[in-house]
Amino acid sequence: MKKYPAIAIIEFKDIAIGIYATDAIVKKAPISLLKCGIISRGRYLTLICGTTGSVAESIAEGLACGKDSVIDHVMLPDVHPQVHDAVLGSRNAIHSGAMAIIETPTASSNVRAAEMALKGTPVTLSEMRLADSSLSGKGVSIYRGDLHDIEAAVDIAVTYLKNAGINVVYKIIPAPSEALSKQIGAGTYFSESQMLDLEGEA
Repeated sequence: MKKYPAIAIIEFKDIAIGIYATDAIVKKAPISLLKCGIISRGRYLTLICGTTGSVAESIAEGLACGKDSVIDHVMLPDVHPQVHDAVLGSRNAIHSGAMAIIETPTASSNVRAAEMALKGTPVTLSEMRLADSSLSGKGVSIYRGDLHDIEAAVDIAVTYLKNAGINVVYKIIPAPSEALSKQIGAGTYFSESQMLDLEGEA
């Protein structure tokens, strides 16, 4: 059960403006959760959660303060529970079914696409990475499910992104290998990946 009805993300290209705008965001309305900080490529990312009214008010203030420094943003007034949990750091270690990977140039665009895909299909959001240090500001989401559902989810997400003029890279793997499924299920970062003996040629 999701804790917060609404979430919003705003990305700034300038750190100083991002911090300034985030201060204004916090002062504007009583939001429930704030997470903010410097991300790769010298950007600043702010995530807020709370009631729909408070989040909408606060994010509008952030956009007004950020002006031309705003790279992207998203406001989800009735966020899908899986997106809610993924944005707050939860993962679903699913090891079966087809797999889809969607990569976008910003975190906000990936969250927006994930919301649309999940509300339109019964796929599972296995993992979402938002502008972490090794992502150069990108967003990446991984989905698992029956192949026809995965294809439908990707169609929804990619159609939206392309129509919005957003550069998207995506792939569908109809039947991922057991080895890859184990690795992806445990996490996508190389530094956290465990060695897996495949018993191939020595």
